[in-house]
Amino acid sequence: MMVPMTTTLAIANQKGGVAKTTSVASIGAALAELGHSVLLVDLDPQACLTFSLGIDPEDLELSVHHVLTKGLDPTEVIVETDDGVSLMPATIELARAEADLLTRTGREHVIRSLVEDLAEKDVHFDWILLDCPPSLGVLTVAALTAADGVLIPLQCETLSHRGVGQLLDTVHDVRRFTNRALAVWGVLPTLYDGRTTHARTVLETISETYQLDVIEPPIPKTIKFAEAPAAGRSILRTSRTSKGAVAYRAVAANLVKRAAV
Repeated sequence: MMVPMTTTLAIANQKGGVAKTTSVASIGAALAELGHSVLLVDLDPQACLTFSLGIDPEDLELSVHHVLTKGLDPTEVIVETDDGVSLMPATIELARAEADLLTRTGREHVIRSLVEDLAEKDVHFDWILLDCPPSLGVLTVAALTAADGVLIPLQCETLSHRGVGQLLDTVHDVRRFTNRALAVWGVLPTLYDGRTTHARTVLETISETYQLDVIEPPIPKTIKFAEAPAAGRSILRTSRTSKGAVAYRAVAANLVKRAAV
């Protein structure tokens, strides 16, 4: 019997405020709508993804921190959410994990081990999305080491693409030392206002400067995104027909095509 494939995708940008967590929650929910089984892993000590999916980090006794630093069975940490996706939640303790892991041998492989543990226990997900912290520290490197691909959310209204070069340098190092197969899937334009020439220019510049694919369609700027986390749901549930939800569904469909290549 053929075991179905899991696609592990790291969503990374060390610059904050680029709608990274919103993108993880929304793409995850859109993939679930398409019938895929999805695990989201919150690797940010601020636990924004956990909170935005309706789970209060303060109420959690176990989190991803215990898996990465204490060797806890990952299945004991996974919680189900109202968005139809499974979540490995984070708490502020994850900030300590970064320091704990610094002195460990094989620290780059802790997330890959987590993914392999799930496979060994026959816990299958079609997609595992890794929400990286806004830094290029140990946890981001470990996420890139575990991933098949990396997706870079990018805000188009500022020159936020300056950090892309640093992230690509890190990707280059990871490819050399810990994950030869890591592919850059492309940039995902977020907070996009197509009416401004500036936004369109930034998009073209990124594509040309870094020779990166642009994952279509760009995610429009909308107030609906701010409302969704407060409701503890993704925008696909709180505002199903909004232009933001429609855009994320199209992005998810394009990622599914990309994974099949």
